[in-house]
Amino acid sequence: MTVPLRTWHKRVLQANVVAQTGIVITGAIVRLTASGLGCPTWPECVEGSITPTSAQTESWHKYVEFGNRMLTAVLVIVALASIVAVRQHNKQRVQAGLATRPLLFRLALACFGGIFAQAILGGITVLTGLNPLTVAAHFMFSIVLIAIAGVLLWRAQESSDDRALTVNALAHRGIQVLVGLAVTVITIGTLVTGTGPHAGDTAEVTRLPFDPRIISWIHADVVLLFLGLLIGLLIALYALNAPALLKRQATVTLAIGLGQGLIGYVQYFTSLPWVLVAFHVAGACLLWIATVRLLLSTKTATVH
Repeated sequence: MTVPLRTWHKRVLQANVVAQTGIVITGAIVRLTASGLGCPTWPECVEGSITPTSAQTESWHKYVEFGNRMLTAVLVIVALASIVAVRQHNKQRVQAGLATRPLLFRLALACFGGIFAQAILGGITVLTGLNPLTVAAHFMFSIVLIAIAGVLLWRAQESSDDRALTVNALAHRGIQVLVGLAVTVITIGTLVTGTGPHAGDTAEVTRLPFDPRIISWIHADVVLLFLGLLIGLLIALYALNAPALLKRQATVTLAIGLGQGLIGYVQYFTSLPWVLVAFHVAGACLLWIATVRLLLSTKTATVH
């Protein structure tokens, strides 16, 4: 006997993933429009005022940065709704004579608490004058929160306590390696960002001491390794007659990865226009979500 997730519970948990992803994209827009210090203090926007003031010299940049800060409130509301949804779902399970699923509550709580930790890290980023290392840490922490929200949604939708599809152990290990490569790609991507021209403010901001071309090439090489492994895994899944759902998830991941690679090359050869960079950030989030879902959809099987 199982207790399916109610429609509105599912919608809330989906909104949680969207919100965690959306705040990353709007944060990227803040950086790409040189609005990172539009509110030069934290937690206030400017000394003595939480909101932007007419006396500020940051022009329209202050509204872009303040708007991104205000989106945190939306994130908090969605995270709270996720906690409520999980508690109600667990209550339904108890009423049906089933055990609760404490993992769901812990994941929902982690999303909620992570928002405040992320806000503090964002404040540190502002107070350090957009140091590229704190900017990178800010982004990577968001990647962690997106993964947590994605795992919460996946686990909550399971019709039983184990929805994962059985695959060959070697294929499963390959998918684990793929996740590690995804983390590596994203991490190196933050170093490319910290070296490139979009520093986040119109004033001179510290940049990482890397050659932009070399660090970009390294990033591209790891992306090609990721895509090569993914193509090999997809071929293996078909050869092993893996479940259709798993092959479809791998195909979706590959499609997003190829699109993301195309955007990356186009932005590189067109001198990094900020609109394309924003799409590249969005693509990175989508590719990460798809890769995590690919891992969640598998479990190992004995190799015969």
